[in-house]
Amino acid sequence: MTDRVGMVLAAGRRSLRHNALGSAMGVGVIMLAFAYAGVFDPARYRGALTTILTLAGDATPPDFSRWTKWGKPLVETLAMSIAGTVLGGLIALPLAGVAARNVAPNWAGEPVRLLLNAMRSIPGLIWGVLFVAAVGFGPLPGIFALAAHSTGVLGKFYSEIFEHVDRAPGNALRAHGVSPLGVFRFGVWPQVLPRLMDATIYRWEHNVRAATTLGVVGAGGLGLEIVTAFHLFEYREAAALVLVLLAMVTLLNGASAFIRKRFVSQNR
Repeated sequence: MTDRVGMVLAAGRRSLRHNALGSAMGVGVIMLAFAYAGVFDPARYRGALTTILTLAGDATPPDFSRWTKWGKPLVETLAMSIAGTVLGGLIALPLAGVAARNVAPNWAGEPVRLLLNAMRSIPGLIWGVLFVAAVGFGPLPGIFALAAHSTGVLGKFYSEIFEHVDRAPGNALRAHGVSPLGVFRFGVWPQVLPRLMDATIYRWEHNVRAATTLGVVGAGGLGLEIVTAFHLFEYREAAALVLVLLAMVTLLNGASAFIRKRFVSQNR
């Protein structure tokens, strides 16, 4: 008995040493990353506060005089986020079914997992540049760029949701002679639908912000208006546009929270 206790204590000490070593290595890597980026270089901060205060002064008060011209860019940003999310989700859903390890064999799932990884590894701005070159300026390339990146991200989320399905309800239905379609309809779909909607809504919230950044590459929307204002040194107008964007994002976050409460929670 004493030997067993000694073995347990020794194993605990080894585990503690390994955890301490791993933590020390992790902290070391983080500190190296900070140092490499110049976080600890005092020279990088000289004049930073003065510059920020100067820009803030130039942007005050915000200029809303052209607010009547912002309706179309606002609608474009909202349309890009909705259409890009829906299109990405529709493409991601069947791909996720193949990528899920408990649904498709590995020889079929591995290429799809690599494809989804590649799609989400390419930044949205790069997708935007590609689609602007392909179909021209405006919200259309923005929709395709958001959809491409969303396919990779949602495909990952969806496949993990499928992999964590509880098999017990399906097995019970199968034991009573229910068809595979019926098993999916009554044993699988009720489990995954709320989680799929939750992931999709989260992605939509992200795409509202991402649609703005795509204006940098000419995909239209409020982002293009903000970039143009900065290029013309119209900092007061740029500040007003940022406030409009903030108001829109706040309203949409409230809308998404309402959808979660009324739909996702009721279907869990």
